[in-house]
Amino acid sequence: MSGSVVIVGLGALGSHLLQFARNWNVDFKIIDFDYIEAKNVQSQFHTKMSLRQNKAAALHRAMMGMFGTKVQAIPHKLTADNIEVHFKDADLVIDCTDNFDTRVLIQDHCKDQKIPCLHGGLSADGQFARIIWTEGFTPDHEGAPGQATCEDGDHVAFYGMAGCQLAIVARKFLDDGRKINLQMTPSNIMSL
Repeated sequence: MSGSVVIVGLGALGSHLLQFARNWNVDFKIIDFDYIEAKNVQSQFHTKMSLRQNKAAALHRAMMGMFGTKVQAIPHKLTADNIEVHFKDADLVIDCTDNFDTRVLIQDHCKDQKIPCLHGGLSADGQFARIIWTEGFTPDHEGAPGQATCEDGDHVAFYGMAGCQLAIVARKFLDDGRKINLQMTPSNIMSL
């Protein structure tokens, strides 16, 4: 396995995914414009030492310091103006965002450029997750504007479990081209 993997969104799902993918023999590019807040430490693979730092830059340092894993950090918002540059030469894009417009942007660009794209999503209450390849993915709108998403530390084990399954599905694709779709609850994993 080799190649280039782009992960967009480094919150409860994307940060855990990167932790579980740390031994892959790929070039990682991680993209997130957001900054780490105290509430993020409850459910995301970020530390108190990284408070008020950009999520991509902080994970870049953490992955290198803890595991020796090199990643290219892009601490900017993914937009229609920069997506082509950031996704250039990607063998796989993994969408871990929680924003409708960004998910549509990623899906449309990957379809247009024929880049394999895997979407991961978590419900805000920590009771449901989906891992879907772009061919079967329909972006949905978030709940109420400003609704907290995955901030409760009570569900961190499920977020980690979803990140782990996302890593397994992505790795299977990188190894042999298989595309698996999953739906999860804290007590069940079902293939779709």
